[in-house]
Amino acid sequence: MPGVDRAVVRRELEQLGADFSPQTLASYAYDASSYRAVPLAVCCPRSVDQVQALLAACHRSGVPVTARGAGTSMAGNAIGDGLVLDFSRWMNRVLDVDAEARTATVEPGLVLDDLQRHLQPRCLMFAPDPSSHSRATIGGMVGNDACGNHSVKYGRTSDHVVALDLVLSDGCRVVAEQGGFRAWSDADRPSSQAAERLNEQLHALVARHLAEIRLELGRIPRQVSGYQLHHLLPERGFDVAKALVGSEGSCAIVVGAKLALVPIAQVRLLVVLGYEDIVDAAADVPMILDRAPAALEGMDESIVETMRLRRGPRSVAGLPEGRAWLFVELEGPDQVQLEDDAATMIAALVRAGRTTGGRAVPDTAERSSLWHVRENGAGLATRRTDGTQTWAGWEDSAVAPAALADYLAELRGLMELHQLTGAFYGHFGAGCVHVRMDFELESDAGIRVMRSFVTSAAKVVARLGGSVSGEHGDGRSRSELLGILYSPAILHAFEGLKAAMDPTGIINPGIVVLARPLDAGLLQVGSTAVRQEELQFSYPHDRRGLSDAVGRCVGVGRCRSDVGGAMCPSFLVTHDEVDSTRGRARSLQEMVRGELVTDGWRSNDVLRTLDLCLSCKACASDCPVGVDMATYKSEFLHHHYRRRIRPRTHYSLGWLPLLARAAGWAPSLANLPLRIGFVRRLLARLGGVTGEREVPRFHGRRSAWRGLRQHVVEDNSVEAILFTDTFTRAFRPNLIGAAVESLNLTGVRVQPIQGLCCGLTWISTGQLGRAKKVIARTVAALDDGSTIPIVVLEPSCAAALAKDSPELLDNDASHRVARRITTYASMIDSRIDAGWVPPELPGAVALQVHCHEESMSGDATQHRLLRRMGVREIAQAQGCCGLAGNFGFERQHYATSMAVAELSLTSTLRTPAARETVLADGFSCQTQIRHLATAGASEPSHLAEVLAAACGQAAVRGRRVPKSQQKWRPKSSE
Repeated sequence: MPGVDRAVVRRELEQLGADFSPQTLASYAYDASSYRAVPLAVCCPRSVDQVQALLAACHRSGVPVTARGAGTSMAGNAIGDGLVLDFSRWMNRVLDVDAEARTATVEPGLVLDDLQRHLQPRCLMFAPDPSSHSRATIGGMVGNDACGNHSVKYGRTSDHVVALDLVLSDGCRVVAEQGGFRAWSDADRPSSQAAERLNEQLHALVARHLAEIRLELGRIPRQVSGYQLHHLLPERGFDVAKALVGSEGSCAIVVGAKLALVPIAQVRLLVVLGYEDIVDAAADVPMILDRAPAALEGMDESIVETMRLRRGPRSVAGLPEGRAWLFVELEGPDQVQLEDDAATMIAALVRAGRTTGGRAVPDTAERSSLWHVRENGAGLATRRTDGTQTWAGWEDSAVAPAALADYLAELRGLMELHQLTGAFYGHFGAGCVHVRMDFELESDAGIRVMRSFVTSAAKVVARLGGSVSGEHGDGRSRSELLGILYSPAILHAFEGLKAAMDPTGIINPGIVVLARPLDAGLLQVGSTAVRQEELQFSYPHDRRGLSDAVGRCVGVGRCRSDVGGAMCPSFLVTHDEVDSTRGRARSLQEMVRGELVTDGWRSNDVLRTLDLCLSCKACASDCPVGVDMATYKSEFLHHHYRRRIRPRTHYSLGWLPLLARAAGWAPSLANLPLRIGFVRRLLARLGGVTGEREVPRFHGRRSAWRGLRQHVVEDNSVEAILFTDTFTRAFRPNLIGAAVESLNLTGVRVQPIQGLCCGLTWISTGQLGRAKKVIARTVAALDDGSTIPIVVLEPSCAAALAKDSPELLDNDASHRVARRITTYASMIDSRIDAGWVPPELPGAVALQVHCHEESMSGDATQHRLLRRMGVREIAQAQGCCGLAGNFGFERQHYATSMAVAELSLTSTLRTPAARETVLADGFSCQTQIRHLATAGASEPSHLAEVLAAACGQAAVRGRRVPKSQQKWRPKSSE
């Protein structure tokens, strides 16, 4: 932006709502591509009027403008160095639905899944369904001409757009539709003049290039590269709306869209086919297309292997043997007919001799689970099982489906020539291939290899009549290659459209036309301003420690989803990009780069970005690339406050285990101040704790041992150790008795061990020096040379011992102990596997799974376990309870904590199931549930208490365990 007075521009844009803060700029400097561009400013507009004012201001000053939805572009078309407009936060409404005409009018920031939920009662849907449907916005889909898994039947977004509401680069508002442009309002003279001018210019443009447009554009199902000028042909009705779909926000800013809708499919049936090779799978595509499937997707073994590594073998079940698979979905009115069609198709493919076999998947849950693997392909392919990082850059090419097998064979040969490997997946029924490759972006030599490969690959695609982009757009990664695909005349026509729509060139410049070099602005993944020797965690799966760990985030945006996982609770409340896992990772990436964030560990901007992270660890399991923001936050807090005064809660809550131990000697005295209102409020203020919550009452040291009957066993007969954590000993000691009794009834001789701590409170507050000392003492006590399981009642403590402990201590003992850690629910599940027949539990249960337990074993473990024990009705809260250890007790976080609870937990506690049984193993979860005090809901219980009660052997009071038996020490391995 040469010649621009930045101070003047800043003042004007700030008055219009733009944000110039470093933490915001860091979050928006990336999308899901291999590029980085730090914006001048970011704005989340609330109205079209605000957008018009911002465009007019940028037009006067020459500031570039880039529109953005979910920011999941893999081609680099959602970043820019000027003003970035994020429509997803506020301009995200459904404005109108005409069920009779089957149309919907929406704002650009509306997420596709939200639109589908709105339309479902009318039995209608918007047909395109990209894999990112849980966060993809309609504006982004329009920008890229998104397609999705079912494009074989339903086509692309451009096939379903009726009209677009646009703001031009000078702030004028026009409507694009079939027949041409018109002003939004007849009273708006400048807009009327702009519409007339555009109609004249585009008619003349088509007349000049009529032959080239007919010959070169619209040839294959996924020809998304360039501008879709064929929609301007006379025989197409001069449909300027469809012509602008896929223009990647480079011609105008979309502020609304009128969409055509289709009926929801009556019945769907998934067929899964196995192959020994991805080329064999592609060779069967034409035969399958003859049977008119609704979807035809492909993927190779690397996607499946990564899913199994991250989520366990159960996450990918039911696939036929092979190293590549096709997912074929059939639609129709009759289930029996679909199953017959599936059997006929499988038999024909087996006779053809390429498939290893196939099966139909009628079960809805299993079908959803398998589709989940395919939909997470982009994230799963990013970090392979061996830790190799892969990158976008050639992930979106397309050819005619009949040429797909030949193309894959040539592409693989070209990759071998350049010594590259990649994970293949994509929309095989439309000839579209996604492949993330292990480009080496740390050196000039590696970047030269990337440029050589993509240039050669573009020539192969051109020779086969294909497109370098099949749905992601050309963006920064492929716009330079359009000269290989198209004639100079067509390129000139593209430039003509851009010049007519955006004469000053400020709308997403450098995209499609006047392209930047494809290797300009690439991420410098090797740069780091953080020394490895400074780090406290070992980051065992990341070669360069924190730099590689935060670099796991490549922007796929799964953390922005409103459904289908536990992350990210604070983003679900604020819908602010800065509060997403991705936004935090981007801020940390800027910290380790040392350019935008120059003060490293001491950065207050990074501290503010991490402030609303609940350290719930949901991202560690939900994020397809395994980002663990709780660990990164802990590392940052350790360094940020090193040799500095910490927040008061780091002392009052971070050192809670020592306070609890002291209170255990005289619990009545410790609890006395908590009974006096003004004293309790004063102590809360002094400790930085909210006064809105009741502080749990401390129990005495011996409380945990009262009521146990015949739980003491001989050392040599112990089959499991029960780790009694600080929270259980201090606040719910009766749970220990219930756990011992119930585990004994499963046939396991269990022995409690007390007096140890997992160090969780010090870890979550970033006091890692103290945490290491505490954990080292605990590991030394637990590492007895045996391999018997260590059952941990508190899920957060189990996660600390299983993951945080070995990554902090990084020694053999901590790893040995970590391998033995299991949650109570997992232990019971294993006992049922071993043949134990459980008692029948209550018929209905309201379930809150602790986030840390979900990060270890998935939220399905307890759900599946309850089903195995006869529970018929399970009302499960989705995601975090909102308390999250110290987070919800901190005064500044109380409102966010309660807002998180309102997302799902509160409504779950109002269900009929909650009146019968509320199950929550986590102490934090139970505390939040009691605080909510939902009328009619039962007291929250741990699974051990529910199971002990069901067995009729609940812990009873009356027998005091002799002092000599109150502690158990494992025998030496010698």
